[in-house]
Amino acid sequence: MPPLDQLVQCVPNFSDGRDTETVEALAAMIRVVGGAYVHHHHMDRDHHRAIVGVIGAPGAVVEGVFQAVRLAAERINLRQHRGEHPRVGATDVVPFVPGPGVSMADCVELARSIGRRIGQELGIPVFLYEQAATQPHRRDLAAIRRGGLEGLARRMEFDEAWRPDFGPPRPHVTAGVTAVAARPPLIAFNVNLQSVDVATAKAIARKIRASSGGLPGLKALGVTLHSRGLVQVSMNVTDYAATPLRIAFEAVQRQAEERGVVIESSEIVGVVPRRALEGLSQESIRLKPLEPTQVVETAVERILVMEDRGSDGRGGVKTD
Repeated sequence: MPPLDQLVQCVPNFSDGRDTETVEALAAMIRVVGGAYVHHHHMDRDHHRAIVGVIGAPGAVVEGVFQAVRLAAERINLRQHRGEHPRVGATDVVPFVPGPGVSMADCVELARSIGRRIGQELGIPVFLYEQAATQPHRRDLAAIRRGGLEGLARRMEFDEAWRPDFGPPRPHVTAGVTAVAARPPLIAFNVNLQSVDVATAKAIARKIRASSGGLPGLKALGVTLHSRGLVQVSMNVTDYAATPLRIAFEAVQRQAEERGVVIESSEIVGVVPRRALEGLSQESIRLKPLEPTQVVETAVERILVMEDRGSDGRGGVKTD
């Protein structure tokens, strides 16, 4: 395989955080495509969701992720899904993020390419969002998820403005709908509270999120972590320059203290740019340890080293 001079990141989210065999099979489906590297994957039982971090040559990443979407449609039945995280599909989201030598415009084309295949070959409706969106009212993922799959299905049936970009006009019977994007880096950052009162977590989330006049570039919701006996303020930091992780943590901390609640820990789910961690100590935000390849630049460096030494033929990146 020639040296990689173009790299794209993709972070597909699958609606299964409990069946290890299924999630491992999804990651393996990507790994068999030469030039597509799974550098990290994470399962959450309470959210009932798995996140797979993929980096590689654009065409290889598209092919590997498409094959994983195909397998998810076979193995994940959304009609039987119960989890804390909002979702509309077995493969819920497929976001592309620019890497070295790849522009946002390139990611838009990749999103449209895989979206077309998912719609035509798998019969799963696809909505494009963020930079890939074809209509302004569908740019925000929250707008697509509004009312859950049931609400989206009603809009698809009765509102012309909610016809999918690709695929049939109604959700797949078991796989639902898939949202595909081109977007900048996003950090999934959670703060866990020593409480079982989900109303507290929801109140904090409302107070700090951008849509309520809180911190810029921050989305937040409150959920229960039944398996851990905790509640969580689950956040997406969409602009870590505007709202660094420390600022997001301190905002939750202030609100928690006002309510007499103690913070148990924080965690980063999936991948994070190295710059977002600069000047940040693990102790200052009670951050759970990261795997080295959760840091995007570390994953890229290891991939390039592997390419220099010769591919192992499986597209895999070992994690510590």
